[in-house]
Amino acid sequence: MKVIKLTETNEFTPEAMKRFFLVENSPNFKIVNFNLDKDVTFPVHSHDLDGELSIQVIEGEGYFLGDAGAEIPATQGDILISQIREPHGVRASTRMRILVTIAPPI
Repeated sequence: MKVIKLTETNEFTPEAMKRFFLVENSPNFKIVNFNLDKDVTFPVHSHDLDGELSIQVIEGEGYFLGDAGAEIPATQGDILISQIREPHGVRASTRMRILVTIAPPI
């Protein structure tokens, strides 16, 4: 078992995105914490792999982004679930912390 203190990853880089790998080298999944400063975009992208991912907003507000300019409002507690192959991204309206889970890990 492992306990992760998300309060220990509450750091931001001005006008940028900061990444914390919370679980690495697991054969089953990967968890990554991204902290986006206000008005920062985690660009829409996809991966040529099978699997699923979730993006959970743990703090702040913004938008989940998708293909063809899709924007879905995202606030604390919201979770986006998609295929890894499906285009996905995030844009922060405020300082925003997201937790990304990827299974299987990439």
